[in-house]
Amino acid sequence: MKTVNELLEHELQDLYSAETQALEAYPTLIESAQDQQLKKAFEMHMKQTQKQVERLEKACELMGCDPEGETCVGIQGLIEETENVLDEVEGEIADAALIGCAQKMEHYEIAAYGTARTLAQQAGMREIADLLEQTLNEEKETDAKLTKIAEGRVNKKAADSK
Repeated sequence: MKTVNELLEHELQDLYSAETQALEAYPTLIESAQDQQLKKAFEMHMKQTQKQVERLEKACELMGCDPEGETCVGIQGLIEETENVLDEVEGEIADAALIGCAQKMEHYEIAAYGTARTLAQQAGMREIADLLEQTLNEEKETDAKLTKIAEGRVNKKAADSK
């Protein structure tokens, strides 16, 4: 990569890979969640993620690139970690562990969308930057919602189950 445009294309493809991998992982998160509020949060974010994939496809179209082409090894690793955690936890701590794993994925996406948005802004690609900003805000909202669920009920329930 020698230009900001090439770097942005790489970032968009990496995000596309991350989001499509997340879409494949969400059914397991939904099925594994015991808390109904958490289950609903995962279901809602899965629907948001589908729209986020569409935005990435639009951003790639505007750049004239294919959204496929990269494999996001960061999210791949976080999903593998989640699968390992789910194999090890049981009872009341399972939802607390799920939230922790999901937030790790959200934080990765927040960093990646922030980077891509800033690159698009600095390259004068306002429409792409706006698409990325919209998704960045959704990722931050999801993270906050997961924190609220964790602090409001799930972590207390897990701590009380000693």
